[in-house]
Amino acid sequence: MKKKEKKFKLFTRGANDYIIFIVVMLLLALGIIMVLSASAPSSLSESGNSYKYVQRQVVAALVGLVVMFVLSTVDYRIYKKFKWIIYFGLVALLVLVGFIGIDAGGAKRWIIIAGFNFQPSEIAKLGFILFFAAILSDIKEKNKIKDIRQGCWYPIAFLFPIFFAIFIIQNHFSTTFIICMVTVVQMFIAGTRISHMIITALMAIPFLIAYIYKMGSGSDGGAGFRETRIQTWLDPFADPTSGGWQIIQSFYAIGSGGLFGVGLRREQTKIFIFTRTTQ
Repeated sequence: MKKKEKKFKLFTRGANDYIIFIVVMLLLALGIIMVLSASAPSSLSESGNSYKYVQRQVVAALVGLVVMFVLSTVDYRIYKKFKWIIYFGLVALLVLVGFIGIDAGGAKRWIIIAGFNFQPSEIAKLGFILFFAAILSDIKEKNKIKDIRQGCWYPIAFLFPIFFAIFIIQNHFSTTFIICMVTVVQMFIAGTRISHMIITALMAIPFLIAYIYKMGSGSDGGAGFRETRIQTWLDPFADPTSGGWQIIQSFYAIGSGGLFGVGLRREQTKIFIFTRTTQ
């Protein structure tokens, strides 16, 4: 019994990691089921195979699990030694999008390397968390976390190259916003004074107003498409076949299945009926 407990603890790295592991696996399983439910009809119509997209999702999930288990065996303190490599590597990768990125929907966010299509900003989310944690750890070790310059302005300064690369080059406001919010949470957990963060936020208001004015003007493609998205959100039926398509379909889904859906059995029946009508 003791040997089994030791093996189990080695696998889960303790009770807290065990809970996280279970939550991750449940979310992963739910995500795969949702992909199957949502993509089966269109996948069948396009390729004659209902499982085309879910198979791709399962392969990606398996690769992710392997990477997760490998990284779980590495002491997290090792990443701190490579914080500058991580940071400058992320900035370089994000700037690279401006040169070899793919234009789509008014933004340039994807690149293809060795036949693999991916979004560097997604890598940046995780990489910047590791880098920022290392920076805040260094500041806290020097007992400077309560100082507005060292504990607030200094770490925030590292946001500007990331902000420029993601927001200006890639035109990716949502990821920029997520990274900024995660940064604020990390600073709060590290012990940065809330008053210092509020003062800094107030200083940033003029830049925020300038951005809103630019977005509202719609004078260029970068700002105009965001204004269009807001207008589509307010009135999706004004453009039912293009911008408002997904929102309208969500209305239909809630109308037919309610908040909890129609269930997998009825969904499978719908897929079967769709198959028969398209043959």
